[in-house]
Amino acid sequence: MIQQLANVLPHFRNTNSGQFFLMAGPCVIEGEDMALHIAEQVRTITDRLQIPYIFKGSYRKANRSRLDSYTGIGDEKALKILQKVSQEIGVPTVTDIHESDEAAMAAEYVDVLQIPAFLCRQTDLLIAAAKTGKVVNVKKGQFLSGESMQFAVDKVRQSGNPHVILTDRGNSFGYSDLVVDFRNLPAMREFGVPVVMDVTHSLQQPNQSSGVTGGKPQLIETIAKAAIAVGADGLFIETHPTPATAKSDGANMLALDGLEDLLRKLTRVREAIREDGAGSVAPL
Repeated sequence: MIQQLANVLPHFRNTNSGQFFLMAGPCVIEGEDMALHIAEQVRTITDRLQIPYIFKGSYRKANRSRLDSYTGIGDEKALKILQKVSQEIGVPTVTDIHESDEAAMAAEYVDVLQIPAFLCRQTDLLIAAAKTGKVVNVKKGQFLSGESMQFAVDKVRQSGNPHVILTDRGNSFGYSDLVVDFRNLPAMREFGVPVVMDVTHSLQQPNQSSGVTGGKPQLIETIAKAAIAVGADGLFIETHPTPATAKSDGANMLALDGLEDLLRKLTRVREAIREDGAGSVAPL
């Protein structure tokens, strides 16, 4: 699977290590210096641990609780920063799209187009993303089972694009919480696609009375270890130098200075799974 990803993703490194791959970066692009700093730091760590790495950054946040919530620095400006990250740091990049007409625009700058969980059933959006030829990462809706994501995979494949990734980010639990059902990961791997666990978003506590999403970042290690243990091909982790000052989703982010320690622990889990013969991966 990693080798097949390498065939369609430029700058994908460490693909012979047998480790899980990582999508990591800030929730939203806040500026060029910060994006380059985070990307460089994470690439240094992942190179040291031989983990394939994709830089994540949203060029715009469309799903906001309040009208005055931060949405971004401007679409073109943020997309050009993502392109610069790829060129200067030498890693592939992923960003969200929200409307069908954004697919072709974003595809000019990034390597992976991500479909947000709330939009995973939007047929026109999936088709538009598929037709760019880019890798399409579809997040499983908080309201869906893993098995039901077969239809999202079918929409992308039947639009002529075989390059699909599925990402779980938990399921709605009551009105203001999420819970991870780890049965969803092996269920989605049955479709023959790489499966990723979005560790940090699955620890959100959305729809708080303040209009600012809460979170439980103290459980990041727990969710990440469990995901690797049940055979996740990759992890999605939002990270920031100072989560308390992040413009979006700071309440559930991992502090950048804690990333290497976490990844070292997870590589040992992955190695134990591989030694046990349970770490086979699905083709892209």
